[in-house]
Amino acid sequence: MEEVENRAKNLSKNSLLWYAVFVWFASSLFSQSLYMGFNGVPYDALALLEELGPLYYAVLVIELLIWIGLGSLVLKKLVKKAGSALTTAAVIA
Repeated sequence: MEEVENRAKNLSKNSLLWYAVFVWFASSLFSQSLYMGFNGVPYDALALLEELGPLYYAVLVIELLIWIGLGSLVLKKLVKKAGSALTTAAVIA
């Protein structure tokens, strides 16, 4: 019973993180589309970040953490799939 509860907690954490990544990506895409609709050219991310002044580094760190989190989720999922494929192959053989 405890294993089922732990699995449910893990599933909800993973789902929540995936939803956060999708919302972040969609909002970035929508923001870029809206800007291009009004100005005809994509915005220059470096120029926008430089205008933030000292907050520039905080924004870079946050974005880096998001990319690291996304990469670790993808890597974790690939390792889990490879492990289950190996287990299935061992059971069949």
